[in-house]
Amino acid sequence: MRRRAFLVRSTAAMAAATSAPWALSRERAGQSIVRYPDPAIVALDPRFDKIRQGNAAIERLWTGARWAEGPVWFGDGRYVLFSDIPNNRILRWTEDTGAVSVFRSPSNNTNGNTRDRQGRLISCEHDSRRVTRTEYDGTITVLLDRYQGKQLNAPNDVVVHSNGSIWFTDPGYGILSDYEGHVDKFELPADVYRLDFFTR
Repeated sequence: MRRRAFLVRSTAAMAAATSAPWALSRERAGQSIVRYPDPAIVALDPRFDKIRQGNAAIERLWTGARWAEGPVWFGDGRYVLFSDIPNNRILRWTEDTGAVSVFRSPSNNTNGNTRDRQGRLISCEHDSRRVTRTEYDGTITVLLDRYQGKQLNAPNDVVVHSNGSIWFTDPGYGILSDYEGHVDKFELPADVYRLDFFTR
């Protein structure tokens, strides 16, 4: 009878742990309860549900930026680059150590970042009003700062298409005040632009 009672209790405990994984963390002193799926993750498009990982949770990695944006993951280096726009710097969070360091300062109030098909960093710079590429050796190439002879407003967010073309927004937030760039006049309408890119 004792063996049977033990098996029943063990099976019930395992079933409870499987159906409610968060219950396991209740016993860990000093740690908050983690619930899966994380209720803070909300899919706005049902197509996302197919690729959503049910046991992933939102985790705060670091605080200390005035305003952080433009994260881009470098899987080959196991780090994330992100912009601290008002502080005029790009920061790097390293997975191995959890440490945050300065990647580039000043950064021309860089906002959005991504990688091109060759793995290079593509950035939208508010203050310099341009889209740049960081080469493998660390030098910076200006990809675009004018359209039809007029200066860009303040490129904001950027993505690279699978065909290599670069799409970016140019709403001009960086020239509305000195907080994330500098006050200046709009020369172009606030639009989305595509840079058809040839292989370099």
